[in-house]
Amino acid sequence: MKAFEVLKKHEIDALIVIGGDGSMSGAKIFQEEHNIPVIGIPGTIDNDIFGTDYTIGFDIAVNVAVDCIDKIRDTASSHDRLFLVEVMGRDTGHIALRTALTSGAVAVLVPEGPMSIKELHEHLAYLKSKNKSSNIIIVAEGNPTGNAFEVAAQLEALHSFYETRVSVIGHIQRGGTPSVAYRVLAAELGTYAVVSLIEGAKGLMVGVIDRNMTRTPIEDAVNQRNGLNEELFRISDYLSV
Repeated sequence: MKAFEVLKKHEIDALIVIGGDGSMSGAKIFQEEHNIPVIGIPGTIDNDIFGTDYTIGFDIAVNVAVDCIDKIRDTASSHDRLFLVEVMGRDTGHIALRTALTSGAVAVLVPEGPMSIKELHEHLAYLKSKNKSSNIIIVAEGNPTGNAFEVAAQLEALHSFYETRVSVIGHIQRGGTPSVAYRVLAAELGTYAVVSLIEGAKGLMVGVIDRNMTRTPIEDAVNQRNGLNEELFRISDYLSV
């Protein structure tokens, strides 16, 4: 009610909400309760909102993770160690998958498609037979077989072939310098949100799908989820050997 009174006081007759599924849920309820036109802009590092290929913040989080892993790789190569690097992603593996692909990781563990510890151990054994000198595994924090420390302990219990180390990148992924591409994305989404309101649209979230600006009912954006790109899994597997 207080938010509605503030809008009335300043003669604001429409609202643009930037955020994740929680913000979108709140925007939907606010519009229904106060009949204020609302347009959503997807802004979350998780990239899991339905109705857009990319969300503001996602690319920044991946860039931070990859930058950290590039530094870790020097130690992994020099000392023949296995590094398990935990990235954010409690419910979805978008960050983990994109980080694994772009950092040359040998495996990625995500909430959506769990790899068993036995399968991971067998994969590492194969890489060892090919004289792989360094190994980095990306673990999403919501991985169902355990976090990075738990996965490391399970591998060691199977007599892993490597000395194991764990790094948790954590909340530094939430900060960083926006890439040029995502500054452009933010400008495009912001402009399209304003244009949508001018055209009389409401209760929608703007997004980009296949490089085209789109509008999705906020209800769909909240109730559905942007799934992982299976092709990226295959590419990551090819590059890991």
